[in-house]
Amino acid sequence: MGNQMTRIGNASHKKAESATVTANAQGANAVARSASKSEPDHNSHMQFFPIESLAKILSNLTYQEEHVHGITKSVFEKYLFPNHPELSEKLFTYLHHNAHATTAYISTGAFKQQAEKFLSVINDQTILENYIKMYSNLKDGGNVTPETLRALLTCCHQLAMENNSTGLCLHSQQIINAVVVSCFHGKSSLSTSYVSNWIGQHCPRIVNGLQRYVVHVLTTAYRNGKALLSKEQPQPPIEIPTPVVEKIDFEYPRTLLPMSYVWLLSCTLPQCYLQTNDSPKDITHALIAGRTGSICPRHWTLLYSSGEHGTGANRFLHHVLGYRGPTLLFIRAASVESDEEYATYCVCSAVEWRESHLYWGDDDSMGVQLTPSYKIIEKGPKTLYLNTNIRGYPHGLRFGSDPRSPFISIDESFHSVVIAGAPCRIASLEVWGCGDTKLREKQLEIKKWQVKEAEKQRVVKLSASDWLDHPDRYLLELAGRTSYNESNK
Repeated sequence: MGNQMTRIGNASHKKAESATVTANAQGANAVARSASKSEPDHNSHMQFFPIESLAKILSNLTYQEEHVHGITKSVFEKYLFPNHPELSEKLFTYLHHNAHATTAYISTGAFKQQAEKFLSVINDQTILENYIKMYSNLKDGGNVTPETLRALLTCCHQLAMENNSTGLCLHSQQIINAVVVSCFHGKSSLSTSYVSNWIGQHCPRIVNGLQRYVVHVLTTAYRNGKALLSKEQPQPPIEIPTPVVEKIDFEYPRTLLPMSYVWLLSCTLPQCYLQTNDSPKDITHALIAGRTGSICPRHWTLLYSSGEHGTGANRFLHHVLGYRGPTLLFIRAASVESDEEYATYCVCSAVEWRESHLYWGDDDSMGVQLTPSYKIIEKGPKTLYLNTNIRGYPHGLRFGSDPRSPFISIDESFHSVVIAGAPCRIASLEVWGCGDTKLREKQLEIKKWQVKEAEKQRVVKLSASDWLDHPDRYLLELAGRTSYNESNK
């Protein structure tokens, strides 16, 4: 009887538990259904005050000037991007295409929705894909051509150099063409996914400055009132730091680092090469700074130049060793028989240079080909090698993870180089320091101390007893100075 009551109790308990589970499941389904019904309202991007105000002003201006209830391309360009008509046309076409508008203009509501959706993207790769699509042929399926990619890169470079005191670099088209050539490999068109993945691998931060500029315009233009950002109004200030490297003449070929190269490398290199002294200590501002990044680094400084300091292993070691920070080694190769230039390479060392019979380097060490095509050759630890005095091991400087066949191999005299198995002559070498300015000061202090120690060792003080048996005394006597010590007597 007790067992029967126990079974009845257990059965009733299981029924109650199943009923509870069923009720919870129904409640969860009800919540899911209610959430799915309300999801469009939740994801339809809540009204953003700057975009709301901007849309109203643009709509009123369009109606006053063209008697259209909406926003036209001409008004969008005139009042938002008067100095960048191509960027304005691409951005408006992109918003118009995503809104599936059937008219030449875009409605006010659709503009607000698409603008807020565009600003809500925070993933770097998604932002890059959006700009690749924006500059692609949307009507032809979104394929990217060399001309459209060149236009995007040119726009990014112009915005980066717009407020720079050095002005536009004369070699910008050369480095931009190098990126296009390396990406397309002779093909006439590529898909947006392939181009975005290639750009994300070789120069992932290429559109960061462009994205910052567009976000700045869309979110602050309403503050100027009805005039917005027309040419009568001052344009939005974009803080683009001017690097210290501008203090040195950038005229090519005297230096291997024109401003356009600095800009593109700053879009490629890891953050350890781009860190600055004035990095914010506050967590929030540090995240914002890391998100936007610097267009050009402030702190790069020239450590060694073969044209200025001379060629040879001793000259290289004297100016490079002792610098305890990231460095960039630029190698410009030339033909052995003529002055024809071949290519320019950059060997990036994230750690201090040192002589060793072993390969060294960390995860941020890498090699980059700058011209005639731009691409990352290899990246990873144990890719660097430098040896000039250890016997039994190869002498010279090498880059590459394969010790038997390194991609770059400089001989011990630092006059010739073998690149991918092809022998070349070194036209010039340069090493730039990318660490803190205090590291450079410490290196110079060490050099001064070494010079003082060398001067002290040159002066040898001998006592009278030591001089009597010194070999130099006998050499002087053989030369005719027999009474060399008579003055002391």
